[in-house]
Amino acid sequence: MRLRVEFTTEPFDLEQAPRHALVAREVLRAAPLEGIDVGPFGNTAEGSAEDVVATVTELLRTTIDAGADRVSLQVSVIAEDER
Repeated sequence: MRLRVEFTTEPFDLEQAPRHALVAREVLRAAPLEGIDVGPFGNTAEGSAEDVVATVTELLRTTIDAGADRVSLQVSVIAEDER
């Protein structure tokens, strides 16, 4: 099964990326995921269910430790015809 994760970390700072946002990018780039898209208002990536769940676990730990006071995320199953 393949999954897609979409998430944001808060608080936002439009002038300079906060530490928790930079940490989130590092976690994504180090993960064995594909289709990674990092943006100012949200991030997405996809991969196997095992890899996405492991990445989300790491993401939650590290971004909260880095000062995020909210992590909003959505995980979706990727249908066969979307691959």
